[in-house]
Amino acid sequence: MSETLTLLEDLIKRESVTPLDAGCQAVLVQRLSQFGFKEERLDFGDTQNIWLRRGKAKPLFVFLGHTDVVPTGDLDAWDFPPFEPTIKEGLLYGRGTADMKGGIACFITAVERFVQQYPDHQGSIALMITSDEEGCAKNGVVKVVDVLEQRGEKIDWCLVGEPSSEKQVGDVIKVGRRGSLCAVLTIHGIQGHVAYPHKADNPIHNFAPALKTLTEEIWDQGNQFFPPTSLQVSNINSGTGAENIIPGDLEVLFNLRFSTELNADIIKQRVHAILDQYSFDYDLDWRLSGNPFLTSSGALIDAAHDAIKKVTGLQTLDDTGGGTSDGRFIAPTGAEIIELGHLNSTIHKVNENIAVADLEVLSEIYQRMLEGLLN
Repeated sequence: MSETLTLLEDLIKRESVTPLDAGCQAVLVQRLSQFGFKEERLDFGDTQNIWLRRGKAKPLFVFLGHTDVVPTGDLDAWDFPPFEPTIKEGLLYGRGTADMKGGIACFITAVERFVQQYPDHQGSIALMITSDEEGCAKNGVVKVVDVLEQRGEKIDWCLVGEPSSEKQVGDVIKVGRRGSLCAVLTIHGIQGHVAYPHKADNPIHNFAPALKTLTEEIWDQGNQFFPPTSLQVSNINSGTGAENIIPGDLEVLFNLRFSTELNADIIKQRVHAILDQYSFDYDLDWRLSGNPFLTSSGALIDAAHDAIKKVTGLQTLDDTGGGTSDGRFIAPTGAEIIELGHLNSTIHKVNENIAVADLEVLSEIYQRMLEGLLN
């Protein structure tokens, strides 16, 4: 059994449903302290964060990851207990195998081999691990980065171990992500009896034309790196549950995934301009989950392409699709960032799994990247 698999099975057994860490970070500290890594706890609120660094010189290469996992959902729907790692037909099943304890296990063994082979390597290596990525992400990487920035500790290269691959490990890397802007819109009407509509004001009816306009709006055309900005309604709620009452309010939740062609302020202005065309009273609360970020070129991307080619023979694709990641908190510091990890086909699903054979492939890719950048 490989070192990477043994470590991953240990991590999967720990029920670290966000924001819990369940002892995962202590396992990483125990292993890497033997290789000259210095531990610094940067916990905030209910979140555990660890900063493990070897060396003080520049450039600084950082592996970024999270030990927390999403809830399992219906346990009866799983073929195997989600926190009991199970191998069947070459696949390792368990919550967090792909997202992203598998990536973390590969971080560790890649670093261990690299340091053993190159104890006097150039620059520095660090791991930034949080237990608050799958949750609200308020006390994790965003606050750790603030600490590093305040003391002038600059990251040059950041590899996020999120599951980026589609059909084969290394076939896709994420070189950026769209921004995410969330909104809660409340349309105010007047509640009343359905038989007396003239004595009420139906917020659903009032909002319907505006909904059509919002969803048909062309926000931008995207660019060579990003698809066009998209507005998606995620929830609409109104009424008392009774069939004979006109509701007093309507609540609409929507999200915009936006490209670098826009920013949050412009989007807000345009949404308000659309809503103000219609004669209804409303409140609109915004939450910016993250701005778009992009690493279009540089030494980190080159090292990833070279390592993937050497290990797998693949010509990897640079992509910005999908959701967002904790890389959005690193990007404002000026660091080069990519996401490279396991296949993402089963993440957040029942029976989450990865191929056992992929573990050593990904670990070797990480090691080759270190060799290309710090040797």
